[in-house]
This record gives sequence, structure tokens and C-alpha cells, in this order.
Amino acid sequence: MELPFLKIACGAGVFSLLFVVYLARYVLSKPQGNERMATLSRYVQEGALAFMKREYVWVFGIGLVVVALFTIAGFVRPDFLLNWKTGVAFAAGAIASACAGFLGMYIATRANSRTAAAAESGGVTAALDVAVSGGGVMGMGVVGIALIGLAIVYAVFQDMNIVNGYAMGASLIALFARSGGGIFTKGADMGADLVGKVEAGIPEDDPRNPAVIADNVGDNVGDVAGLGADLLESYVESIIASLAIAATITAVGTTVAGSNGYVTAFPFIAAAIGIIASFVGVMYVKIFASSNPQSALMMGTYVAAGLSILGVAGYGYFAGSNFVVAGVEYQWWGPIAACVIGIVAGGIVGFVSEYFTSSDYKPVKNLARRCETGSATAVVEGTAVGMESTMIPVIILAGAVVAAFSFCGVYGVALAALGMLATTGMVVAVDAYGPIADNAGGIAEMAHLDPKVREITDNLDSVGNTTAAIGKGFAIGSAAFAAIGLLSAFILSAGLHEKGVSLEDPKILAGLLIGAMLPFWVSAMLFRAVGDCADTMILEVRRQFKEIPGLREGKEGIDPDSTKCVDIATQGAIRGMLKPGIVAIFLPLVMGILLGPEGLAGLLVGAIATGVMLGIQTANSGGAMDNAKKYIEEGHHGGKNSEAHKAAVVGDTVGDPLKDTVGPSINILIKLMCVISLVLAPLFAAL
Repeated sequence: MELPFLKIACGAGVFSLLFVVYLARYVLSKPQGNERMATLSRYVQEGALAFMKREYVWVFGIGLVVVALFTIAGFVRPDFLLNWKTGVAFAAGAIASACAGFLGMYIATRANSRTAAAAESGGVTAALDVAVSGGGVMGMGVVGIALIGLAIVYAVFQDMNIVNGYAMGASLIALFARSGGGIFTKGADMGADLVGKVEAGIPEDDPRNPAVIADNVGDNVGDVAGLGADLLESYVESIIASLAIAATITAVGTTVAGSNGYVTAFPFIAAAIGIIASFVGVMYVKIFASSNPQSALMMGTYVAAGLSILGVAGYGYFAGSNFVVAGVEYQWWGPIAACVIGIVAGGIVGFVSEYFTSSDYKPVKNLARRCETGSATAVVEGTAVGMESTMIPVIILAGAVVAAFSFCGVYGVALAALGMLATTGMVVAVDAYGPIADNAGGIAEMAHLDPKVREITDNLDSVGNTTAAIGKGFAIGSAAFAAIGLLSAFILSAGLHEKGVSLEDPKILAGLLIGAMLPFWVSAMLFRAVGDCADTMILEVRRQFKEIPGLREGKEGIDPDSTKCVDIATQGAIRGMLKPGIVAIFLPLVMGILLGPEGLAGLLVGAIATGVMLGIQTANSGGAMDNAKKYIEEGHHGGKNSEAHKAAVVGDTVGDPLKDTVGPSINILIKLMCVISLVLAPLFAAL
């Protein structure tokens, strides 16, 4: 079979990686600043590398067990259609995700001091240029590695039962990277804030605080490597869901001549177009970066989205043909419409997240005012903001699913997810820029640079919080779409569409209830893991302030033992990430065996419904509490060290694990269970 679209996809992936090489060389060519700045950056690099090594040892150990199970299943029951080939695809997806995360972390931990140095010598424009280039390495690396790996696996096996394993491997790494990184960063952050800012009354990122280096390490392993693995997973799964449904089109209806090639090629071509559009978007920010960072970043995002729409429309116009899904004929422009719906829906969900989490708007301003009456009312209002923020995104997503389905059936739902994720390279670049700017501010503080440098990095970090809120909304929306697309593919693959299943089926109802419970259960595991890690961190910081003479007073030559705090966060993250990961891997298998495909479908529906709600609520509650604190620190409601500020710090500390651990991990949980179910569909059909 000739597959020219795979050559195009691989070409776009190679182009993306060449751009990554250019950006990485550009960042590394910039000066690191003085010796103190270089040393602090090296501490962060060493801590991040040590954590990722230990994390990957555990994760790849679990991965080897999964590969072995696939191989054994192939020998014992060939009719399960699960064998060593599925294991190879699984391993390829896991390696691709791990490589993307490591690449992003490597450059981000080296861009931090360089961003601070650029702020000191060249102001806002120079600092933004370095930070966005560092984020671009993560963003373009994610899409380049993911698309090349998927194209190779598809070309070698050309069997969706096998290719689905690639998504499962990427998803497994993403869950552990997001949950482990989130536990690490929030355990360290809570320890640093509660003892440093609340108890000791010292500034954020003060070099006297033993947990500050661990906090900066966590920004990279959680918000850079974890984010990259998260969106790589969504990116891959949206393509695979489209391909899995496309593979069934000839089986569920009479195919119009040429349509099968069109529907199979479309996901790869759309992804390739998105890479080129993301390249233009990143270059736009680098070229037109000005004294208004938010304007430059948002315009770059708009440019990438607009070019993706034009590119997809052009491809469909010249190469499209009608096709039939489940006996219904759809027009050639249906996939184009579905992609555009996904892009627009993603943008709306992202901007709703911005409204509820940005200090420019009423919800966060009201939350900051509530902080004047204490931490309890701050936490209550922050929780309410997150809950309220679920309404509009859910209505938008529901409408988008219906609209995309009307244009080309379940294939359209999967393509809407792909449309939303087409510009992943740009979105991740903009989002990963935030932690780099945050780290740069910490290094500026710890290296005692001119306060004007910290003002510049704080400005970039503030913009980063806004772009991160949009990115989190984007991640939540794409998770919902990708999960629904994978669920649709599972229903087709398991043959449930032919069985006439009904909501009166007790297996479906039982599965639905268990699935609805699951995100809450996993959230409890993650919350407790963060709390345990923070508890140990707080005791260690208190011990060092008490037992190291002169540390709290800031005597010259007296430094904290940051290595101990990094080790505490690492151990807490490893322990905390294992249980949720094991639950996500094995529960679909157990449910599929006990309740059959019908019960498993119910489980997935329940998990998607409550998981999307929790994802939106936790991300926006945490984001609102974080930005309410920053709003007060700007001088409102008494400013720093006021009673309102102390309440806001407590609220932010509660919100941190919500937005950076629980929310992102739940997004991955629902996708991982859906893709595992899709991979195991032949097994359940055989049973």
C-alpha cells in the first residue's frame, strides 16, 4: 500500500525537530548571568534530572510488565489479537513521551538563568524572546516526536489493533509524569510557602528557604515535562481515535470511491499542517515580541489557529471526497467543519478559564476582597469560582460534540479533538514559557539582582499565569474530546453499535456509577499524596530554620540544605503516583472481564462525565486562588504582609494541588482508561 500522507507527516515532524535544534542552540548561546545565577540554575538542573531518572525507572519497570503481558497473551490466546507487536507499539509510545518530556525539561532548566540575565541586560523583550524559545523547544519537540513515532508505527504495522498500543504507551507515561511531577512541585511549593511566607515572614523565593530550589525543580518536572507528556498524549490519541474510526468506515457502510484514503490521510495531514502553523506562531512571537508580552503571545496563538483552519480547508477542498459512516453519507467538507469546530471550541473554553482565573476580571477581584475576612472565606469563594466555571465550557463542549457529529458522525467527534490539538506545538510553547519565567524570577531573587529584574520576570510570570489558565482550559477541552473520540472508537471496535445496548442494561448502569466515582477516588489519592509530601517538607524546613545557626537571619556563608528537600519531594512523588497509575491500568481490564464491553462502556461514560467536571473545577479554583494572591501582592487590599495577603497565601496553598496535580491528572486518567479499553477491545470481543 502506498501511503504518501505518512511521508508528509514524517517530513513535518522532521521539520519540527530541526526547528527544535535551532531554538535549543539559540537558548544555550545566551549568557547565564553571574556565577551565582549559573550555580542556582545548575542546582535546579541536577534536581530535575535526579527526579526524572528515578521516576522513569519505576515507570519503565511497569511498562516492561505491560509489554510482557501483551507478549504472553499473544502466545496463549492468538484470538485476543494482542501480541508482541502491540507491545512494541506500546513501548514506542512510552519512549516518545519520555523523550519529549526529557527534552523540554533539559532546555527549560537551562533557560531560567538565561531569561533572568536577558531581563537584566535587555529588558522585557529580550527576556520574553529567551523564555518563548525555551518553551518552543518543548512545544515543537512534543509534536515532532509524537508524529514521527506514530507515522513509523502505522507504516510498519498498518493494523489499528496494534497501532492503538502507541497511544496507550504515551498515555501511561503522561499519567505518571503529570501526577508524579504535580505531587513533587506542590509538595515543595506548599512547604516553601507555609513555612517561609506564612510562618517565617520571608519573601517568596528567598535563598534562606530550603524548599525554594525544590519548588523551582517542581516547576520544571510538573509544568514543563508533565505538561508536555499530557498534551503529547492528547495529540496522539486524537489522531489515533480518528484513525481507529476511519478503519471501521468500510465495515459499517458502503464506501464511496476514494473516501477511505481521504479519511485515513486526513488526521495525518491535519497534524502536519498544525506543525507548520505552530512554527509560524512561535516565530511571530519571537519577531514581534514587544513591551506587551501578552499581546505578542496571544497574537501568535491566533496566527497559528488561523493558519491551521486555512490549511485544513485547502487540503479538504483539493483532496476531499464523500464517505459513509454507519450507513449515512457525509460530504467531503465534513472533516473540515469538525476541525474548525474543535479549534473554536478550544479557544472558547480557554478564554472562559482566563475569565475565571485572571485578576483582570470580576471573579478573582471578588475572591481577593473575600481574603480580607480570612482564609476560610477565601477558600470557600475560590471553590465556588471553580464550580461556577464548569457551566459554559460544558455547554460549549456538548454543543461542539453534537455539531461535529452532525457533519461526519463519530469520525467528526474525533476530528474535533484533533482540530483542537492541531496547534499543540504553539499552545505548549506558550504554556511552557510560564515556568521558565517563574524560575527566572526565583533566580533573580536568590541571586540578589536589581529589583527591576524581578519586576520584569514577575510581569512575564503574570502573563504566564494567564496563558497557563488558557492552556489548562485547552487541555481539559481536548481531554474531553479525545476521550469521547476514543470511547466512540471503542464502541465500534467492540461491536456495541450492533448490539442495540440500552440504559436499562444493569451492567451499563453499574459501570456508569463506578466510573462516576473513580475520578473522586483518584483525586483523594493525589490530594493525600501532596499532603503527605508537604507535611514532611514543612517539618524539614522548620528543622533547618531551628537547627542551622544563622540561616533564618540570613548570615553570609550560611546556606540551607536544599538537596534534602529535593529528595523528600522525589520520594513523596514516587510513592504517590504509583497507586493512581495502577488503578487506571487495571480497572478497565477488570471491569471488561466482569461486566463485559457494555459495563466497561458505562464505566468510561461515567468517568468522562465527572472527570471533565472535576478537571475544570479544580484547575479554575486553583488558578483563581493563585491570581487573587498575586492581585493582592500588587498593592490591592493592603498588599504584601497584610491580613488579606496571609489569607490569600493559605488559599493559594490549597489551590496549588487542585490546579497542578489533581486537575491535570484527572484529564489523563479518563483518556488513559479510554485508550486501554480500545486496546483491549479485541480481548473482550473474544471473551
